[in-house]
Amino acid sequence: MAKAPDQSDPRHLAELSERAATFVNENLIPHEVTAELAGGPLPVETQREIAQRALELRLHGGLHLAEHGGNSWTATEWFLVEEQFGRSTNGVSWYIPNAYNVWKAGSPEQIERWLKPALRGELHDAYAVTEIDAGSDPSGITTRAVRVGAGKWLLNGEKWFVTFGSVAKVIVVMAMAAEGGQLLPTLFAVPADAPGVEIIADVPFTHNYPHGHPTMRFTDVELIDSDILGGLGNGEDLQRLWFTEERLGIAARCIGAMQRLIEESVDWAVNREQGGARLIDHQGVSFPLADSAADAAAGRLLGLEVARLTDAGADPKLVHGKASMAKLFCSEAAGRCADRAVQIFGGRGYMRTTAAERFWRELRVDRIWEGTSEVQRLVVARSLERRGVKSMLT
Repeated sequence: MAKAPDQSDPRHLAELSERAATFVNENLIPHEVTAELAGGPLPVETQREIAQRALELRLHGGLHLAEHGGNSWTATEWFLVEEQFGRSTNGVSWYIPNAYNVWKAGSPEQIERWLKPALRGELHDAYAVTEIDAGSDPSGITTRAVRVGAGKWLLNGEKWFVTFGSVAKVIVVMAMAAEGGQLLPTLFAVPADAPGVEIIADVPFTHNYPHGHPTMRFTDVELIDSDILGGLGNGEDLQRLWFTEERLGIAARCIGAMQRLIEESVDWAVNREQGGARLIDHQGVSFPLADSAADAAAGRLLGLEVARLTDAGADPKLVHGKASMAKLFCSEAAGRCADRAVQIFGGRGYMRTTAAERFWRELRVDRIWEGTSEVQRLVVARSLERRGVKSMLT
């Protein structure tokens, strides 16, 4: 039996990053323009090829336990792979088998029913939190789960921006469970084919991704105690862990996007001549490239530090604050980087067959989902007060 690699060994980390980079270069990037011209989805056979190759290379479901079908990665390993996934556009990495981290709190039955098949690429899950009047502030959630008998519940509510909702087999729904005169934030695993579950709107968005973010309505959906995910009243704690992880993942993917934007921009600027000189010899081009390089390098160091703290078992509240800081900086920096790249490419940068244009559109949402930049600033400011300036900056 082969010896398991030392997960902190720099050689192992370099090999994992290179393996992910090769996969992105060979299995994702070549399909970007096809996906763009098709409005998002790739042919079914191509979807299967991507998923199968990811499984073969063990680049799927990294943070989930190996016994559940994941890879038991550290946060640092996961960050390095997500960084590479971020180098591709059009969400083609969404075909890689994965599942939301809240399933770590699932019961053995839920893990068998939902998590393991998801990590084999046999089904997709979705996460339903946002509502018409409850976005970055979840305190306004009105979706209700009410007991209607021993071990039975009725779920009612409407959720917006349910990513993967149009293809998912199970929807993780945040609801306020009425129990003992209290409203307890609770996650429910809702089968997508349950009576009363419906998609009421599936509007197009700025990016062309494989799956949409539909509005879903839940009307008298019958659930049972075993559909509760992570225990009654534990929804906010589980969601906080999800936010921390996903905000760090967004930072990682933004860094990957910046790396590709800079690589392609430098290649263009070095080989394109205007006014008798290479583009890169003009300060109007070289200076923005330098600014983008500084942004990408600084963001990467910040993101890797958050991953290191996670692996070291640091205070989860400190990690939460720093993950928000990483998402804030990297998403804002990636937006600047994409805008500069479009300008450097000129008219070609405005063509949807150019990666710079696609990133320019796609990266915009990273300043919105999983908490807007304004929410991240609030989290960081509160962390400065509660965790201390030194802890947040060193």
